[in-house]
Amino acid sequence: MPSFRPDLARQVIGVPHAAILSVVFGLFLAAFPMGAFVVFASDIGGDINYELPLTHLDLFEGTELHRTPSPISVGDAFVVIWALYLVIFAVATLGPSGGFGSTISGIMAGRYNLAYGRARAGPAPNYMLGTVAWFSILVLASVAITAVQSSVGIATTPPAADNRLIEFLHITFAPIVEETGFRLLLVGVPVFLLYADRFSPRYLAGCLWRPGMLEIGSMRRAAAVIVFVGVMFGFLHIALGDPWSEGKFAQATAGGIILGWAYVRYGFVTSVLIHWASNYFVFSHVHFISQTHIIAIEDAFSHTMISSIEIILVICGILSAVALYISTRPP
Repeated sequence: MPSFRPDLARQVIGVPHAAILSVVFGLFLAAFPMGAFVVFASDIGGDINYELPLTHLDLFEGTELHRTPSPISVGDAFVVIWALYLVIFAVATLGPSGGFGSTISGIMAGRYNLAYGRARAGPAPNYMLGTVAWFSILVLASVAITAVQSSVGIATTPPAADNRLIEFLHITFAPIVEETGFRLLLVGVPVFLLYADRFSPRYLAGCLWRPGMLEIGSMRRAAAVIVFVGVMFGFLHIALGDPWSEGKFAQATAGGIILGWAYVRYGFVTSVLIHWASNYFVFSHVHFISQTHIIAIEDAFSHTMISSIEIILVICGILSAVALYISTRPP
C-alpha cells in the first residue's frame, strides 16, 4: 500500500481549498452592505425603525434611563458596532504575519501554515484564514449535530423574537460581549496562569489578545479549560434568559469548544469574527432574503440562496478539516 504523502495532498487540495476560502471571504464582505440595507432600508422592525431611541430597549428596563429622551438611536448603535467590526475585519485580513491574499496564494502553491496544527510561540498565521477555516468547520459540526438530533426527534428551536430589528441588534452585539467573557476571561486568564513563565501587565495583555504567545508545549491543560468553558457556554444557551430548546446544548457546546480552540490557536480577533459570522453574517443574509423576497424569516432559512451558502460552507469545512490533518503531518 502506498504511503501517505502530505506534500502531494497539499498540492491536490491547495487550489480548491484556496478558491472556496476566497468565496466565503467574499460572502463575509457582502454581509456588511446587506446588514445596512436590512436596518436602514427595510421594514424589519415593523412599527419601529432605526430611529428608536436606545433607551427604549428592554436593556434599560428597571433603570431611570428607560424610555427617557435620548440622542442616541438604535441606528447609531448599529453604526458604532459595524465600525468596530470593520476595524476588526481589517486587522484580521491584514495580519498579523501576512495578509489574507498572500496566505491564499501560499495555499494554492501547497504551502499550508503549520499553525493549523501544534500550538507554539512565534508568529501567528493570518487571522482571517483562521476565521474562515474554523467557521466553516463549526458549520460542518453544527450541520452534523442537527442532522443526528433531528433523526432522534431532538429539536433545535430558537427563542421567539418580539421584534426582528431588536433581535438583529442583540445578535450583532453579542459576539463582542460573549467572546470577552467566555474566551478572553474564562479561557485566556486560566491558560495564562497555567503556562506563563513570567508576569507583567503588558505580557498578560499580549497573551490574552493572542494566547499563542505563550510557550504551550502540551495542550492537555488548555484543552480541559476550553472544553469546560464550552460546556458552560452550551448550558447557558438553554438555561438563561429566553432559552433555546434542548437541542441547542450540543450545538452551542461544540461551537464554544471550537471558539475556544480558535482563540488559543489564533487569538481574540479570530474568535470574535467566528462568532460574528455565526450571528451577524448568517442573519444579515437571511434577513436580506426575507425583506427582498417578502417572505417570512422561517422560509428565508430554507431559501435556495441560503441552502447554497450552507453547501459552500460545508464543503469549505470538509476541506479545512482535511487541511488541518495534513498540516500536522511531516513533509
